[in-house]
Amino acid sequence: MAKKRKLELTWVGKESRPRLEPRILIEHPDKSYHADIRHSADDNFDNILIKGDNLLALKALEQEYAGRIKCIFIDPPYNTGNAFDGFYDDGLEHSIWLSLMKDRIEILWSLLSDDGSLWVVLDDEEAHYFKVMCDEIFGRRQFISKVIWKHSDNSNNNALKFSQDHNYLIVYAKDQSWRPKFLNDPEKRKHFKNPDNDPRGPWFDGNPLNNPALRPNLQYTVTSPTGYEIPHPPNGWRWSKETLQEKIRSGEIRFTEDGKGLRRRTYLADMKGLPPSTMWIDIEKTGHTRQAKYELKKLFPDVPVTSLFPTPKPERLIKTVLELATEPDDIVLDSFAGSGTTGAVAHKMNRRWIMVEIGEHADTHIAPRLSKVIDGQDDGGVTSLMEWKGGGGFRYYTLAPSLIETDRFGMQVISKEYNAEMLAEAMCKHMGFTYAPSEADYWSHGYSTETDFIYVTTQSLTHDTLRKISEDVGPDRTLMICCKAFSGDGKFDNLTVHKIPGIILNKCEWGRDDYSLNVQNLPMAEQEDPNADLPLFSAEEQNDG
Repeated sequence: MAKKRKLELTWVGKESRPRLEPRILIEHPDKSYHADIRHSADDNFDNILIKGDNLLALKALEQEYAGRIKCIFIDPPYNTGNAFDGFYDDGLEHSIWLSLMKDRIEILWSLLSDDGSLWVVLDDEEAHYFKVMCDEIFGRRQFISKVIWKHSDNSNNNALKFSQDHNYLIVYAKDQSWRPKFLNDPEKRKHFKNPDNDPRGPWFDGNPLNNPALRPNLQYTVTSPTGYEIPHPPNGWRWSKETLQEKIRSGEIRFTEDGKGLRRRTYLADMKGLPPSTMWIDIEKTGHTRQAKYELKKLFPDVPVTSLFPTPKPERLIKTVLELATEPDDIVLDSFAGSGTTGAVAHKMNRRWIMVEIGEHADTHIAPRLSKVIDGQDDGGVTSLMEWKGGGGFRYYTLAPSLIETDRFGMQVISKEYNAEMLAEAMCKHMGFTYAPSEADYWSHGYSTETDFIYVTTQSLTHDTLRKISEDVGPDRTLMICCKAFSGDGKFDNLTVHKIPGIILNKCEWGRDDYSLNVQNLPMAEQEDPNADLPLFSAEEQNDG
């Protein structure tokens, strides 16, 4: 019997996964920013901006934020473009992009809440490969939709083939039962009237009763109060006979005045909104790229932003996504922050946000942009739509250096840049503990459960010291100790003792700070020299002497 194989997308380097170091985050109070006053009780001050490699940043967030992010919106590089300059074949180019995205998507998925959704903006270059890859990682049932967004307000008349006027928003959800929030549309609600003064309010008398697909089991007649037998629609009724009768009794479906037909009545008061379309072509509602460039020029009149952000996303697009996917106070994450549009819109909509950006524009554009939003000095984008006046704040972080460095003797040791507090926090993250130093118990730097704790020290502990710690911890609690060294066998019923850095040396790869999509910096593969001299003797002849 042939071996059963799964449907999958393969590429060069697919199985090669980085062993990421879970770095700690270092706050820079001089770069964090907040409003001087509270504008409302809903102001959010603990939003997060991280400058650093986004893969390492996601790993740093994983322990604390796993399962907590309501909406992830990313606008990644659509591919490497001209970065390869013809040195790599097309297959390898796609493979590098897919591998880099897979590493990030897997962690993003772990951060997503059970009722959360992932939105990824791509074009035709990689969108279809990306979907197949995500189907394999998440499961095809987690795919929600592919939205077409018209990103240009005019066609490219110089295009050699087609004028590419749209991007895709590929949407996945953690739970296949996920539903977007339905949107209010005042224009369509104008059709709701109340000609018979129904006490339940205005109603719409035009919803279809027919089934969209042929269903022979739903092809039955309905008898009206006058005795007229109403034939079924071509494909059959939308519901079973029992359900249809119940809808007639409730008044949702009523007979026509002549008794020869049925009408479906939907009450405005019962409407949760209108389902979103997969065609976002109304540039007044979702904006376009040229509009986004204008917004950035207005924010940074003295900075050439278009060269740094050639395809920025408009605030109206992000607003539409967040309206569909979030509620106020939900957490929104963008790990390809770019110019900071996601955070700016989330802030104005009273959503909490986390953004990650490796480039210098984290300092030159994102932080100043969000500071203007907080001060109420950004009057562009969706500011007027959201009636935003300012408020809140954000904390600015960078990634700590690698915990392990190599000394001049070639030995792997704890980095000299780590103080005792940083080391304790880092070891908590490596060993799966929540960092929470106790003010009452010197031996408690963190916990994994209500009775299990961790203690980190650079001291060498004697057997007597360990006995004293064991007595202080007591019989009803357990403690993991990470120390420089210890004497004796270290065996106490409530203690587990490890030496650092030995306990973590093989956990991950150390000293690597850049996993970015900056493929220009990739080393060139060694090319085989066709003119190289051939060996004078074969391997067998050389072995024979």
